[in-house]
Amino acid sequence: MKLVYLAVTIVVLLASAPPLLFYLQGRFGNPRVERELAQDPDGARARKVMLLKLPSGRQIPVNYLREDGRIYAGADGRWWQELVDGPRPVELLVRGERLEGRARAVLDEPAYRKAIFARLRPTAIPGFGTLVEIRLDPQDPGGPR
Repeated sequence: MKLVYLAVTIVVLLASAPPLLFYLQGRFGNPRVERELAQDPDGARARKVMLLKLPSGRQIPVNYLREDGRIYAGADGRWWQELVDGPRPVELLVRGERLEGRARAVLDEPAYRKAIFARLRPTAIPGFGTLVEIRLDPQDPGGPR
């Protein structure tokens, strides 16, 4: 009977390891990537990845697309949930430039999401991820242009 409990415990630990690692990385960020973005704003990674500081104070590196005074990001984790009732204030580090903006998770507007994701993530699985729209201009009402 002890062997069964041991086997079940091992299976549970192995099954919970990947989600736990994903949670910890998302919770505490990726210090190596954050350091690289700050120290090499003209590097290859900085051309695709920005640092996003969420309303909670949590800072994460995310892929981005900058167009027409807006910045778009694709969220694979759950961090976008902080932005559901947006727009919410965020801080950004984009290619060495510190910016402030107002971000929202785009949960409706499927045609808008599809059009932005086609440019932001052209090789990703369609429909995967949540679009985050960050407005840099305080007068920008958001949404499709």
